[in-house]
Amino acid sequence: MRLIYSLAWWLALPLVLLRLWVRGRKEPGYRQHIAERLGCYANTSLARDAKVLWVHAVSVGETRAAQPLVEALLTDFPEHVVLLTHMTPTGRATGRELFAAQPRVVQAYLPYDTNFMTSRFLKRFHPCLCVLMETEVWPNLMQQCRRHGVPVALANARLSERSLRKALRFPSLFVEAAKAMTLVAAQTESDAQRIRQLGATNVHVTGSIKFDIVPPESMLMRGAILRERFGTRPVLVCANTRDGEEAMLLDAWTELQVPNVLLVLVPRHPQRFNEVAALVRSRGLSLMRRSESGDANVPSDVQIFLGDSMGEMFAYYAAADLACVCGNLLPLGGHNLIEACAVGKPVLVGPHTFNFADAVDNAIASGAALRVADAPAMMREASRILCDAQLRAEMGDNAQRFARQHGGATARTMALLQPIVALSN
Repeated sequence: MRLIYSLAWWLALPLVLLRLWVRGRKEPGYRQHIAERLGCYANTSLARDAKVLWVHAVSVGETRAAQPLVEALLTDFPEHVVLLTHMTPTGRATGRELFAAQPRVVQAYLPYDTNFMTSRFLKRFHPCLCVLMETEVWPNLMQQCRRHGVPVALANARLSERSLRKALRFPSLFVEAAKAMTLVAAQTESDAQRIRQLGATNVHVTGSIKFDIVPPESMLMRGAILRERFGTRPVLVCANTRDGEEAMLLDAWTELQVPNVLLVLVPRHPQRFNEVAALVRSRGLSLMRRSESGDANVPSDVQIFLGDSMGEMFAYYAAADLACVCGNLLPLGGHNLIEACAVGKPVLVGPHTFNFADAVDNAIASGAALRVADAPAMMREASRILCDAQLRAEMGDNAQRFARQHGGATARTMALLQPIVALSN
């Protein structure tokens, strides 16, 4: 099975590279650093004799989640450099933004999962530890780490029931990869149980590192400025929307005819910004885009504000009265609601939250969030909450309390990683 898997990668490689080039039309970052995706790192600034702690965060969400852990690694191991790898340009841009002032963080793309490319990567950087964030377990990468003597930790790990079923269909790939992991730091006991079913042995429950992310003061200030520009009317943010959800939300918004409320749409993927703008205009709704607004105030007749910027999610949440954290109106698994809770905002979610099931269930039980059945129900509930200042305040207080109470995962994870790093030096 591994041979078939590897052969499939090589056969698909021309199409994969063509897809990169095509995606580069909308996101130029996909056409940059292509050699790194093939295991070639001639231009990296990292010295060959550096002591390397390698953290892999595939995209934006994982990179933001990795921030407290990267900072802890830099503090606890001052002689080491952190190599932060990604798979998407948006993840790389997020890492560059988060660690711009940190010279001991070096970024690169992780190569595609062939034995040849991953072996080249490991020979170039010689990491003394590999930390994979959340769910990024690649069969050939795991095999090469074992061959090169690199201990592998899966941090902030999560595994849904659906993902477990898919992985168990190919036990010679994913069960063997799970068995090769040195350590797993799982978000919840449910995640831990499923990861043990997959074959991992040294599994601990440490909680979600995302609870340790502190809203940057600069983002809170930016959110305050945005709020001044929005004016005095209520502000509803629909964040991390995915393809198909914006249409449902806009239709429900139009049908309900919510008066005197500004709807802020923040799509998950930047390549869809123009598409969403066209979608808004096709419904005859007045639109203002973050990228085009400069420092101007938002006129009172603007109905939709499009958050077409990267790295400002905390600012959008800070500027809102209520947050709908999306990606869950369709069966996509949902997105992280912790950021909205951390800035004290009430949260609404849809029915499909299997990627963050425990966090969402706990937030609902804490009175910080409410679940709705569909987009019309989301808009009706949003209208009700926006009209009830006392309810908003209570849910906001509950949200902040919920975010604070579940912190500490970074310290628990570091306690597990420290002996591994000590043995590898």
